[in-house]
Amino acid sequence: MRSILFVTVLLLIICSAFAQTETGFVPLFNGTNLDGWTATTENENSFFVEDGELVLKGGRAHLFYSGSVGDANFKNFEYKLKIKTVNNSNSGVYFHTQYQEEGWPSKGFEAQVNSSHTDPRKTGSLYGIVNIFCPGSDVEPYVGRVEKNKEVFLYKKKAPSKDKKWFDYHITVIDNTITIRVNGEIQTQWTQPDDRANPDRRIGSGTMALQAHDPECEVRYKDIRIKILD
Repeated sequence: MRSILFVTVLLLIICSAFAQTETGFVPLFNGTNLDGWTATTENENSFFVEDGELVLKGGRAHLFYSGSVGDANFKNFEYKLKIKTVNNSNSGVYFHTQYQEEGWPSKGFEAQVNSSHTDPRKTGSLYGIVNIFCPGSDVEPYVGRVEKNKEVFLYKKKAPSKDKKWFDYHITVIDNTITIRVNGEIQTQWTQPDDRANPDRRIGSGTMALQAHDPECEVRYKDIRIKILD
């Protein structure tokens, strides 16, 4: 009897702790259909729902959040997703972006999703700004390097995510700082310099988007939720 009571109390504590950590988060994806999301006119069939999961599979396309939460315009936030890649998959989580009918989004930032694709910029990268860089065994290991254009490359032997396994993606924007976590561990943290020149890649506000990269890629998303910090 005591053991049963102990297990019951322990489960209540665990559930309570989980609920506290998720306080304030609201879902952006209902697990049933694409309500609240708008696809590009380019390869719009690259997005569908299967077994409660949002599947991205097809040619280059982007799916933009257009629902009522935050009027689809987010500034400071915590954004959480569960993601699963397969072999050679590539995708991305965009934020502070805006809808466009085709092409790579010209506004906002991309948190890279890539466990084994040939692109050496892996999951956890703030793409093109601070990269989790896995160039392969033929490159001499180093800690990090900064290019003339101020793009940062942090050398890693392997990506922090694995194919065919769900991983937690956690993106936080607070004022001028972006933090990207994978399975609870910080991979990238970047504070925007005052003199950053690119007007379309500056921290501001905007909606979210998910990227279907190419016909050979399949990536699955679920438990997409946000906590607005403004």
